[in-house]
Amino acid sequence: MADAEFPQCRIVTERLLKPETVEKILNKLAVIPGIRRIVINGPSIPQKVPYGPARGLDNPHSGKATIRVGVTDVDLRVQVGTFLLELETRDIVSQVEEACKEVFTNFSYSVKEGKFMRSTPTQVDYAKYGPNANEIMLGLVDPKNKTGPTLIQGHK
Repeated sequence: MADAEFPQCRIVTERLLKPETVEKILNKLAVIPGIRRIVINGPSIPQKVPYGPARGLDNPHSGKATIRVGVTDVDLRVQVGTFLLELETRDIVSQVEEACKEVFTNFSYSVKEGKFMRSTPTQVDYAKYGPNANEIMLGLVDPKNKTGPTLIQGHK
């Protein structure tokens, strides 16, 4: 494991985003050199209706969509409201803020610097990936999720 501490920032929007807006901001962020990891957070969108008279039927939620980030198709499984970013240097924060300013024009958002993602392996990381886990994958494990994270190749 590398001993380097990478700066992190969090983008929090005033509201949950439509898939089109998520696609726009992720495509803007994916081309910024120096972003190591991006995690999107929000309430999950179940595949099936969990309760009520339509229980067990397919969920017709408008937030369920397949978006294209770079050359990768991504199935949105959450209503995105927060983005966590790990950066190589603090200088990139201004580029992230500029991308947000271009996309988030009709509502407010905030960009905060701090520590939001794990940088050391947890017990769940060890159980899922073993002792030689890729450091990029640390802290991204949801033990209940059977599909795992979606990896997108950004700017290299």
